[in-house]
Amino acid sequence: MARKTDIPKTDIPTRAINAALKLAAEKGWNAVSYGEIAKAADLSIAQLYPIFPSKTAILTAYSRQVDEAVLAGIMPEDEAESRRDRLFDVLMRRFELLKPHREAIAAIAKDLPRDWVAAACLANQTVTSMNWMLRAAGIEDSGMRGMVRARALAGVYAATLRVWLNDEGEDMGKTMAALDRNLDRAQRWAGTLNL
Repeated sequence: MARKTDIPKTDIPTRAINAALKLAAEKGWNAVSYGEIAKAADLSIAQLYPIFPSKTAILTAYSRQVDEAVLAGIMPEDEAESRRDRLFDVLMRRFELLKPHREAIAAIAKDLPRDWVAAACLANQTVTSMNWMLRAAGIEDSGMRGMVRARALAGVYAATLRVWLNDEGEDMGKTMAALDRNLDRAQRWAGTLNL
């Protein structure tokens, strides 16, 4: 077994994220300590701290990791496809990528209301992620209109996530239906998404 000092620095984020998600699924997010994450990742706290100074930083990195995977899988824009359809596809890809960690995400979502600081940080990260989802769908996300779109899309995403957490279907039919409804609802509310 490699000594902790032999672990390449580039492996630390993946090890920490995987350990954090595994522990969250097993015992709930609030019950997991920073030290437990380090131990489960076979890292010292001294190795983990420079990269992730908090549990919330680990979750933020996981969200960015999912963003990167979504963006890497985006196909070139099809002129015949509407912006709304592209956005729908981008968000469904995101939910597909989250599936392996559904239990952990459910535990985190359950515990976040009791940790306001983490909830605020992750809410900000969710808006940032939604900016990237808008960009991936070819929808303008700059300026005041872009800010409103990203925040509205974060609301759509959060509402759909609640359905996704309980959608056991392989085809995610309930999630697709909820996302479709939520996108329509956001569009009706003063054309927030302007799709």
